[in-house]
Amino acid sequence: MTSSTRSFRRALFGGALAAVLTLTACGGDQTASPDDTSSPSASAVASASPSASPSPTATVSPSADLSAVTVSDEDIPVITVEAPWGIVSTQTKVLREGTGTQKVGDDATVSINYVGVNGRTGEIFDSSFERGEPTSFPLGSVITGFKVGLVGQSVGSRVLIGMPSEDGYPEGSQDGSILPGDSLIFVVDIISSSFDEATGEAVTPAAGLPTVTMTDGKPEITIPAGATAPTELQIQPLIKGSGVAVAADSTITVKYRSWNFADGSLYEDSWESQSGELANLITGWQEGLVGQTAGSRVLLVVPPAKAYPDGRPSATPALAAGQTLVYVLDILDVTAPSAS
Repeated sequence: MTSSTRSFRRALFGGALAAVLTLTACGGDQTASPDDTSSPSASAVASASPSASPSPTATVSPSADLSAVTVSDEDIPVITVEAPWGIVSTQTKVLREGTGTQKVGDDATVSINYVGVNGRTGEIFDSSFERGEPTSFPLGSVITGFKVGLVGQSVGSRVLIGMPSEDGYPEGSQDGSILPGDSLIFVVDIISSSFDEATGEAVTPAAGLPTVTMTDGKPEITIPAGATAPTELQIQPLIKGSGVAVAADSTITVKYRSWNFADGSLYEDSWESQSGELANLITGWQEGLVGQTAGSRVLLVVPPAKAYPDGRPSATPALAAGQTLVYVLDILDVTAPSAS
């Protein structure tokens, strides 16, 4: 855990545990390191029938493309392929192009529906469509072929992904339903994706607020000369994103920096992705971020009553009582609370 992540939890949660993403790829209960493709990370594997009897991998002449795979244009797609089937390298084909401008980034957390078919058998080994609910996960926790197939695709798209064994499960699955050498086929509906940084329409800030400039990819602020700290919360979108709006019960993923209004000194440098429930954060964030959208950059000037009225004398760094704080945040993702 980095010092800035600890700062986010400590400063904003008041000691409460952060709601960090611990989801496995495709919603399974086996978490795999992105470096460990031998350890399954998809519920495709976790939910595949344990009664499947492993059989020797059939000799396959790998295809150079996805031309032998057909997909029905239905709400729940049906994949048809003559098995055994394999592919030389990971390939992606867009079946339906999303209408928005947002693309899936390298470090995104995505929400998807998907169905997976084993090329050796032509049979489904997992389907979130059949379970009736999408699944969400960070791309850093999935098998290589899945990440390669999704990065750069438009949110709202349906894509077909075929991957060879080395980009899927080169050592097979733990339950034996996927064998070494098996190519895999996925059809994926990309429902949403987090942002890597604020992206959208620039908003002209109101006069009299701290000015924000970006230096080496991080925000810096300048307090207006002679300015007096406001007694009310100041909320100023700087970039209006196109994503989901923040609600009072949302979990948000942000990166942020904060400064002391009194002298413009940097207080917290947490310009990296981190997640938490809005309801557990300081009042200034709870009031200032509701209604803002994923992909936005927001300036908040937070009076002490809505941040830390008594200061944080034991924190590192310490904060004196009665200090107004200035925050600049990029809202990277917004998710609803879990139904469980």
